[in-house]
Amino acid sequence: MSIFQSPEPATNHSVLPSEKILLELAEFYKVFGDYSRIRILFALLDCELSVNELAETLEMSQSAVSHQLRILRQNKLVKIRKSGRNSLYSLGDDHVYKILTQGLEHLSH
Repeated sequence: MSIFQSPEPATNHSVLPSEKILLELAEFYKVFGDYSRIRILFALLDCELSVNELAETLEMSQSAVSHQLRILRQNKLVKIRKSGRNSLYSLGDDHVYKILTQGLEHLSH
């Protein structure tokens, strides 16, 4: 097949997830489309940080960091752990780590 020919269309549409799942997935990936949120996620790649530490590290205001963290928490991309008077943020789970690192790997090709 040359690069100008289209592959044969798939005849088995059962491999497609439901429309509901596809819409949820599209919304999920939109969260990664924001520069500030990606920076926060990468700052949390290997450690827990407070809002103040994130704001200082990323040179963002605390309110901007808090706003983005709220969105990330709603989408289960980060989690919060209370430590005394502090709230420490980390990646939600290993899947988030894999999504970020595989994204970097994809860009390196």
